[in-house]
Amino acid sequence: MAVAYRDYYNDLGVARDASQADIKRAYRKLARQHHPDLKPGDQAAERRFKEINEANEVLSDPDKRTRYDQLGANWEAYSAASGPGQADPFGAGGAFAGYGGPTRDGGNIRYEFHSTDDGEFSDFFRTFFSGAATGAGATGGRGRSRTTGGGTAGASFEDILAGMGLSGAGSGPGGYASSSSARSGAPPRTQSVEAEVELTLEEAFHGTTRLVQIDGKRLEVKVPRGVETGSRIRLKGRGGGDPDHPADLYLVTRVKPHPVYTRLGADLTREVPITLGEALLGAEITVRTLKGRVRLTIPAGTQPGRTFRLKGQGMPRLKPKADEAPTGDLLVKVKVVMPTDLSDEAKEAARRLVELVDQPDPRKGLD
Repeated sequence: MAVAYRDYYNDLGVARDASQADIKRAYRKLARQHHPDLKPGDQAAERRFKEINEANEVLSDPDKRTRYDQLGANWEAYSAASGPGQADPFGAGGAFAGYGGPTRDGGNIRYEFHSTDDGEFSDFFRTFFSGAATGAGATGGRGRSRTTGGGTAGASFEDILAGMGLSGAGSGPGGYASSSSARSGAPPRTQSVEAEVELTLEEAFHGTTRLVQIDGKRLEVKVPRGVETGSRIRLKGRGGGDPDHPADLYLVTRVKPHPVYTRLGADLTREVPITLGEALLGAEITVRTLKGRVRLTIPAGTQPGRTFRLKGQGMPRLKPKADEAPTGDLLVKVKVVMPTDLSDEAKEAARRLVELVDQPDPRKGLD
């Protein structure tokens, strides 16, 4: 039975030249949108969720993506060339000459495939990649999780070709040499487990801990200061699995929106109301920050919308660069609140003030 070609870029809604960051953003958005937990009993949503995960499994892995890009567009020719009685498609003059053949120095290009349970993937994926990692799940905080990466060594490219009836399988010049972890003697690649954790801006500022469940066990993990939405914290060997080759645990953080502060990288912004008198005559006011309360001087004649920068009162940086301060700044934007319900006496005083103030027309030149 013919194997249907899958367009993984179309599945994630990204261009073929999309960056890894674009792919990650597209996957997370679609995974949240079509997660089966949000649509229980919806078979279409479940199928779509599997398609999204399969596409991400390939496009987020540079090796898999390269192989897919090289052969994906020529899948029909690849299938035809691998049929019974056909010439070697990787040999001289073949459609894929040089892709898996010997190099100029007589060596061979080597391919390596890793797999665990491939029951959640399509026939195209299993034929193309001989399986993929799904692994055991982990949960953390209020989030969901998935597993990525390879588990135990799977079938090699040589085995795939031999199983499709292609000649020349084997090692040596003219063959298709392969090396899996098991054949090369190298330890199997350790799979990784992801756990999404949700936290408040205050927790991201001060750092916190979370309990995640790995292989049925509850594990307390530390979330460092300065994380933001999308930060990935690697905890080596904390993902459970094979005791001899434990999986790495990646914490993927999501910081909830804050009612007061808006985050811009390591900087924070907030709005602070001031009175008309404070704006006209100047004042010293108290401003709350995530570190505590600080005093801010408002100069006389401060205009509505003016922004003041408080150095070092922003978010800590998770990994500051050499030319960066370890902590961002707080940008305070003032909002002048005008008095209302003036008495007759107050209105008269306001008229006298306006007469005394020599203020140019602020709309001059706008017409």
